[in-house]
Amino acid sequence: LTNGLLMAFQQLPTGILTIVVTLVFMFALNPAIAAVVALLTPVSVFTARFIATHSAKHFSGQSRIRGELTAYVEEMVGGISAVETFETQGAVAARFAETDDALGEESFKAVFFSSLVNPTTRFANSLVYAAIGIFGAFVAMGGGITVGGLSAFLGYADQYAKPFNDISGVATELQNSVACARRLFALLDEPAEAPDAEDAAALAEPRGEVRLDHVAFGYDADRLVLRDVDLEVRPGMRIALVGETGCGKTTLINLIMRFYDVSAGAVRVDGRDVREWTRESLRAGWGMVLQDTWVRRATVRENVSMGRPDATLEEVRAACREAYADDFIMRLPQGYDTVLDGSSALSAGQRQLLCIARVILARPAMLILDEATSNIDTRTELLVQRALANLMAGRTSFVVAHRLSTVRDADLICVMADGVIAERGTHDELLAAGGRYRHIYESQFAPTE
Repeated sequence: LTNGLLMAFQQLPTGILTIVVTLVFMFALNPAIAAVVALLTPVSVFTARFIATHSAKHFSGQSRIRGELTAYVEEMVGGISAVETFETQGAVAARFAETDDALGEESFKAVFFSSLVNPTTRFANSLVYAAIGIFGAFVAMGGGITVGGLSAFLGYADQYAKPFNDISGVATELQNSVACARRLFALLDEPAEAPDAEDAAALAEPRGEVRLDHVAFGYDADRLVLRDVDLEVRPGMRIALVGETGCGKTTLINLIMRFYDVSAGAVRVDGRDVREWTRESLRAGWGMVLQDTWVRRATVRENVSMGRPDATLEEVRAACREAYADDFIMRLPQGYDTVLDGSSALSAGQRQLLCIARVILARPAMLILDEATSNIDTRTELLVQRALANLMAGRTSFVVAHRLSTVRDADLICVMADGVIAERGTHDELLAAGGRYRHIYESQFAPTE
């Protein structure tokens, strides 16, 4: 795109000036012949445009298929272990070859049509030049112009045609760039989150009071994921969300964080609808540890201190010791100064411990733990659960879990099913009720024969 724009800025101004000046001189020499030149000019322009239209279509297809191929390669490389485990290398290679062949075919068509633009334009201009010469000869025979004047006129006509040839070359250069830019702009034009309301307030010191007021939500308007969810959480309460996969637990968390807006009802934090708080201040009040951990390319210290960039090394180490991560960090080549290349240097459990340390260091007012210890071995999990229990003390906390051993001490356990809270109560109350919770509990802790 840069090369195409550079060529355009270099050649368009001089080209336009040349066209205007030579056209003026031709009209000064002989208006009749100059009028013929002006009338025949669209021939080369329309010829170039016709070919460029086909070229642009194939360049757009080339850009699309190239994106698909790149995404496929990245996906397969990321899942290379699964590919080799299930012996699907042949199918993967065949799919790659098929897409690569389609890319080659589309690229050939794009280059073929784009390469026709300049020579076709030159050929059209040559025909126009010949027509002008023949018409000018008849005019000269009638005494309308001298032979010398006709010779000068043809020279101006030649200079007049050159910018059209140059512009067609610039258009060819721009075709591929424009196709790529169109895909980029389509991504940039994707709608972002709705802006905060003009009168949105900042949640400065969250108390941790959360209220779900008959909340309904659906990713599609005709299919609700959550239906009439009603829940009141007092400051400092520990709420556990349990249920089968796909019942809406994580969706509920996303609504509280306002990653999505409710379809009906309201989510309130500290007495106000979350839409009345600024997103930045609302999310700053929460600390999250998710099952899908994220570690950026930075040192261990920088990763842990994301929530508190001004934290000292001792504070970072204290948080890591509390999360039982200090031992493995000190075994890394440069300890806390070791640069982590994404997630490849650490196991899934180690990454999760880092994320727990990150939240412990930040000391947020409210907590969300979504399968926060799912990748940690049982022994370490027991130790980390103690650290998390200390962290959750006095803080409003939402704990999403499949293993009921991690939520037995919650103040309120909500069993979700089919987008609603089917049961709620403490561990003992739900066991005594003999409903869904007891069924899940017995399936996990049934005695073995």
